[in-house]
Amino acid sequence: MSDDLVLLLERRGPAAILTFNRPDARNAIDDEVRSAFTAALAEAHADDDVRVIVLTGAGVAFCAGGDVKAMQGRQSAGVGRVAFDGWQRQRRTADFVADLVESDRITIAAVNGAAVGLGLDLALACDFIVAAPQAKFASAFVKRGLIPDGGGMYFLPRRIGLQRTKELIYSGRTVEAEEALAIGLVDRLAEAPVVDDALSYAEQFMANSRPAIALMKSIVARTFETPLDRIAALGGEAQAIAYTTDEHRAAVEAFLKR
Repeated sequence: MSDDLVLLLERRGPAAILTFNRPDARNAIDDEVRSAFTAALAEAHADDDVRVIVLTGAGVAFCAGGDVKAMQGRQSAGVGRVAFDGWQRQRRTADFVADLVESDRITIAAVNGAAVGLGLDLALACDFIVAAPQAKFASAFVKRGLIPDGGGMYFLPRRIGLQRTKELIYSGRTVEAEEALAIGLVDRLAEAPVVDDALSYAEQFMANSRPAIALMKSIVARTFETPLDRIAALGGEAQAIAYTTDEHRAAVEAFLKR
């Protein structure tokens, strides 16, 4: 693992830790980071022993969002290219976020510092957010004359409700860690180094059936916009698969032997 890489992948037992590694740029996201993240996530998913994926940042920031220098460079494109190039880039961003959202492993954002713009959206795309006491959060797109483009307008109201979402995305204001916990933006404030705390938090999930968790993940995120009968049908299909797993068989046998 080289410190020259823009994204680091580390294994700690059943956990894969992905670290944004552009500390001098506050871990801002550019095309190189997008590609590296996609490759690292695929590598983690290829390992059946990985039960949890933790996302964090090197240095003082989690992720400062999109790279503003790259934004400036894009403005030099010809007028006839700006919209189409932007559309293509947005498709890449959507794919990049979807790779995280659709993971069949437990995903945890270990937010060590500022999570701003796309950085906040990536944290929201994880199953859980563990925040260091110095963590800060801002959906600051409006400060750049932009709108949330990493799924934030989908994820944020599911965490904190519609009215708080509107207040945060229209103002772009910064939310400190304590307030983030109070409004449900994060799940836990770390009492130890944030990655270590996230791994401790993950232990309650890692002991459970990976197939069952993967099947639940494939359904539960759809519940706000999917009718009950469809959720029930998906649940029935998933349960039929769960019945066949080694984990279910072992759990039944262990219960009956008690």
